[in-house]
Amino acid sequence: MNQLQTPFVRNLSLNIVTLAAGALLLLAMSVEILTGDHRHFSQAYLWIQFAVCIVFLADFFIRLARSERRTRFFLRNLLFLLLSIPYLNLVDWFSLELARGWAMLIGLTPLLRGFLALYIIVAWLARNRFNQLLAAYLFSVLVFTYLASLVFYDYEILVNPRLTDYGDALWWAWMNVTTVGAAIFPVTAVGKVVCVLLPIVGMIFFPIFTVYISQYYTGKKSSN
Repeated sequence: MNQLQTPFVRNLSLNIVTLAAGALLLLAMSVEILTGDHRHFSQAYLWIQFAVCIVFLADFFIRLARSERRTRFFLRNLLFLLLSIPYLNLVDWFSLELARGWAMLIGLTPLLRGFLALYIIVAWLARNRFNQLLAAYLFSVLVFTYLASLVFYDYEILVNPRLTDYGDALWWAWMNVTTVGAAIFPVTAVGKVVCVLLPIVGMIFFPIFTVYISQYYTGKKSSN
């Protein structure tokens, strides 16, 4: 915990800004998917994604400038830099022909950068290593399930007759992550991939949650 606490406190303002930027991007993407035409991205969304990526890039280079061992920092955090590049805007500016589906997946890339910032905060707030593990898995399941519902809705709404609105997609995602299953079957390739990944995430998470509950009550009983 101390290893997470020190850099978090030192870069508190940066973590808050990147977290806010990630939340803004998630909100913008949600609105775009739920209210868009499912074929083209609006200019408003593209500008929001560009602004968020600029924030992420500024965060990276500020941390790089503060680092005492810059080469090591650059190599160890190269993934953060790659996740901060506004790929979707580059595609738009260079007028590259790219299917909406692929463009939407590319647009998810900066979100990963924002979620990494939130993960650091979640882990920092946890009281011990086991709580950190539980918080990380719980956070991962919630975020992945929500994103899966958005992706499934965006890809399937125009071609899947069983999918009528986003509520169906959200219900489908939660039924699959709990391994119960749903009566909505994916039609697109991306939808099928998401349908496979959701139960895997659920099967990884729920045993950890069960162990956590067992240890909690065992420790509470021992203290009494």
